[in-house]
Amino acid sequence: MAENKPLVLVVDDEENFREIFSAKLGAAGFQVETASNGAESIQKAKALKPNLILMDVKMPGMDGVEAFMKLQADPETENFRILFLTNLGDSREELQEVNRRLSKEMGAVGYFKKTDDLDYLVERIKNLVQ
Repeated sequence: MAENKPLVLVVDDEENFREIFSAKLGAAGFQVETASNGAESIQKAKALKPNLILMDVKMPGMDGVEAFMKLQADPETENFRILFLTNLGDSREELQEVNRRLSKEMGAVGYFKKTDDLDYLVERIKNLVQ
């Protein structure tokens, strides 16, 4: 009998990040699908109904925030859990708190800097999909 692994959709325009996150999450027991832009993320989210979407903020064309807003506006996808990925951010704690609050107020489950520890990301994702 096949184990029902949580599905994470990794959305990032940079192939290296998609590969790194896919490998790390796959090794941690997740099923992983990827998308390379906002429009593709919406199509895949509707088709796959992932447990969590890791959404890059800054992408050409439709960025992660726009894709997130479209997912939130659609009754079929409005309750999907989305964790923003970003290279942006400031190391000062008060600005990190602003980013966390902004993510939450928009309806995302939070944000994660791509430079943060991947083991920490895996633990956060495990907690979010349980």
